[in-house]
Amino acid sequence: MRTTLKLIAILACLALVFAGCSSGGDTEAVDLNSYTLEEIIAEAQKEGHVESVGMPDTWANWGLSWDGLEAEYGITQSDVDMSSAEELTAFANDNTKDIGDVGIAFTQQAIDDGLVQSYKTSYWDSVPDWAKDPDGLWMIAYTGCTAFIYNNDLCDEPMPTSWADVREGTYSVSIGDVVGGATGQGVVVATAYAFGGDLDNLEPAYEFWLEMAQAGRINKLDILLQNIEAGEIELGVTWSYNALTYRDSAIESKGYDMTTCIPSDGAILVGYASIINKNSDTPFAAALAREYIFSDAGQINLAKAGAVPTRTDVEIPADVVEKTFDPSEYANAVGIEDAAHYAEVCAEISQWWSENIIPLLG
Repeated sequence: MRTTLKLIAILACLALVFAGCSSGGDTEAVDLNSYTLEEIIAEAQKEGHVESVGMPDTWANWGLSWDGLEAEYGITQSDVDMSSAEELTAFANDNTKDIGDVGIAFTQQAIDDGLVQSYKTSYWDSVPDWAKDPDGLWMIAYTGCTAFIYNNDLCDEPMPTSWADVREGTYSVSIGDVVGGATGQGVVVATAYAFGGDLDNLEPAYEFWLEMAQAGRINKLDILLQNIEAGEIELGVTWSYNALTYRDSAIESKGYDMTTCIPSDGAILVGYASIINKNSDTPFAAALAREYIFSDAGQINLAKAGAVPTRTDVEIPADVVEKTFDPSEYANAVGIEDAAHYAEVCAEISQWWSENIIPLLG
C-alpha cells in the first residue's frame, strides 16, 4: 500500500513538472486595452524581450524596427522565420511566441481558432477600417505590391515587365509556397488579373500556372534571400518591399546584376496583419512592439523597404520615396481590402495548387 501511494505521489509530481515545462496551452490573457501606454511601456520593460515569428530582419525592413524598439525602450527581440500557416501553429503550441505577421487571408483562422488577443495601439483612429479587425485582434501596418526580381546574370532574355512577357519567356519562376504561404497565393491572384480574371474568376490564373508547370518552368525553391544570393533564382515574384531588399543585398554581397519592377498587367496590393498570441508569456512586450510598428518611426521604416504604410497621416521623407518604387508603378495594382473574401479565394487556390500543380512538380 505504501509503495502504491509512493508511486502515485511520484507520478503526481512528474505531472506537475511536465505541466510546468509545457510551452503550450491556455493562460489567462490580460486585457491590454485596459492599460495606458505608459503602463504598457513599464510592464514591457519588466518583461524585457519579445519573440516574433515570420518577422525576420530582411522582411519589410523589420530589422530597423527591432533596432528602434530596443533603442527606445530597451526591449530585445528574436525571430523564427516561417510561413503564415506555420505562425498560427506556433501560436497554438508555444506561449513563448508573442507576435507575428500573417497574410490577411489567415486573419479569420487566427480568430476562429482563438489564437489572438486584442491591442488597438494609440494610433487606432488613424488606421483605416479595412486594415483592422473591429476588436483589435489584428491590424495591418503596411501593404506590398506584386513585384518581379530578376537575375540578369543567369538569363539571356531581357527582364520581363509583364506577365505576358513571362509567358513568352523560358526562364524559371519562383513564387514560394502556395499551399500554405500568403506570398505565393497572392502571386496566383495577381496572374488572374493579368490574364483577364479577378477574385471571382481564377481560371485564367489556373490555365497559366498549369502551362508553366507542364513546361517545367516553376522553380520549387522558396523566394528567399539565401536562394537568390546562391544564384538559384532566375525570376522571383514577391512583395515590393522584399524585392528591393533582396535586390540590394544580392548586388552588394554577390555582385549580381539584379533588377526589379512591378508587372504592368497584373499586380495586387495586399497587407500583412500584426497578431499577438493570446497565450503570450510576454504580452506587454508584444503590445509595445505593435505600438512601435504603427508609430511614425515604424511606418517610415516599412516605407524604406518599399512597403506602403497603412497610416496616411505619416509624412514619408523625400529621400525614402526616391529609393523605392515610384507610386506611378502601383497605378494599375488592385488593392485587396476584403479580408474575408480574400481568405476564401486563397483557400481555394491552396487546394487547387495541391491537387493540380504539386503532382506536376515532382
